[in-house]
Amino acid sequence: MPQTLAQLSQSLFATLGLGGTTNSLELPANPGQRECLLLVDGLGKNAIDEFSAKTKFLNRLEYKETLVATFPSTTATSLTSLGTGMSPGEHGMVGYTMRVPHSGTPERILNALKWDERVDPVIWQSQPTLFERANQAGIRTSHVAGKRYAETGFTRAALRGGIYLGANSNDELSTAASEALKAPNSFAYVYLNDVDDASHNSGFASEKFFAALERVDQLVGELLERLPKGTRLSVTSDHGMINRRDFVVVGKENDLLKDVKLIAGEPRVRYLYADEAEIAQVKIRWEEHLGDRVEVLHRSEAISAGLFGDKVLDHVRDRIGDLIVIAKGELILVEIEREQQQCAMVGHHGGTTKAEVEIPLLTYTL
Repeated sequence: MPQTLAQLSQSLFATLGLGGTTNSLELPANPGQRECLLLVDGLGKNAIDEFSAKTKFLNRLEYKETLVATFPSTTATSLTSLGTGMSPGEHGMVGYTMRVPHSGTPERILNALKWDERVDPVIWQSQPTLFERANQAGIRTSHVAGKRYAETGFTRAALRGGIYLGANSNDELSTAASEALKAPNSFAYVYLNDVDDASHNSGFASEKFFAALERVDQLVGELLERLPKGTRLSVTSDHGMINRRDFVVVGKENDLLKDVKLIAGEPRVRYLYADEAEIAQVKIRWEEHLGDRVEVLHRSEAISAGLFGDKVLDHVRDRIGDLIVIAKGELILVEIEREQQQCAMVGHHGGTTKAEVEIPLLTYTL
């Protein structure tokens, strides 16, 4: 069974002695009792396979294992699995955007990364995070990331509990991580989004992508130099990337929005919400129009297939689309009101291709 970020974070905390966690990755014990996890947003296994040989410091790390992203293969869902050690069906962050059930007529869509002040992050994602659990057990946890993320709704929902150390430059990130791990029995989570941003804007393997990869490599070098002896550095990601080659604007010169009350998700995976009496016809309409360029699943089919994990809690079900449309190949499904913005993005993720789903785990013990 492929391992996700939920299993990775559980395994790391298990080596620090946190009760109720399972070391399913069978990570060896680290006598130094210091764990530093660097998550590079958008750095899929394909980036390591194709380009790590050109890096100076990443190439020094041991390739431990290939993990898989959650479904959807998107930051909000993957990072919440990392933060809680749970599947999307349990933590409920089931996409980049998703329905807020019982939020009025029409119901609202929550953008997980931009948030909505009307939604309480702790109620929306009520599972205790591993950071909270570790703190209660006497394990010092820290979250090292850009200053702008410190008080966001998403951070409070998915990653709450750690000491937040705002850091923007490589020097600030590596210094903060080193300070956070001075004492044994400690965990530092470090986040960097340059690769994701460059891939979205200019594409996977673009010049901006390589510049971002160089920054990652430099940060790894600084961490190897500055982290306390006895620290295990792990490097992973939340998803990979594809470059879009084809697009369909939903509702523009087609009837794909007929009987659809709400559309959410993102360009590679769309959630469609409709009245129960209309769902079957909506499914037929999408399949007839898009053919084998997409896979269309009823919510119950997706849950039965385990896309959201082994367990989907009752309050989570209604956040998931009545229909889930998964784009194949390099297709994106664009919202008509966001056509210009979404078509301008070159790199995309969220779907189920190997490039989007396979993520690396590299390690080095100082």
